[in-house]
Amino acid sequence: MSARDQFLRDFRGEMIGTVTPQSSADEFFQNQTLRPILKLQNDLFIEVFRNYIAKSKTDFYNFNVEKKLTFIEHSIQRDIKFRNSLKGIVIGLFTVEEYNRYIQNSSDLNKRMMSMLIERLKNQVQLFELQF
Repeated sequence: MSARDQFLRDFRGEMIGTVTPQSSADEFFQNQTLRPILKLQNDLFIEVFRNYIAKSKTDFYNFNVEKKLTFIEHSIQRDIKFRNSLKGIVIGLFTVEEYNRYIQNSSDLNKRMMSMLIERLKNQVQLFELQF
């Protein structure tokens, strides 16, 4: 294992979630790799989404909570350029081995990654208030 890979594993910390013998390879990857990266990068995701709001020229800050949640979900699902940027923030912290596992099933893992990120941002919607 390279020094970079060892650094990344140590830096991200332990697995988050439970893996059982019945867990799929995707579940294992989700708990071993995706969850720790999403947690580590949380502050960055918040700032990236704040920037997205500013550039989107919507009236996000005046939306009700339900509309804000819908905006978060649709932004990530429909704006391919934005979604690819978010994926890059995650993939950049993969080890080489994790990347090789990821490319074997990237479609399903991307769905897991984006749905987890959407839920993470929705759960923190209160952080997206207009700041003076």
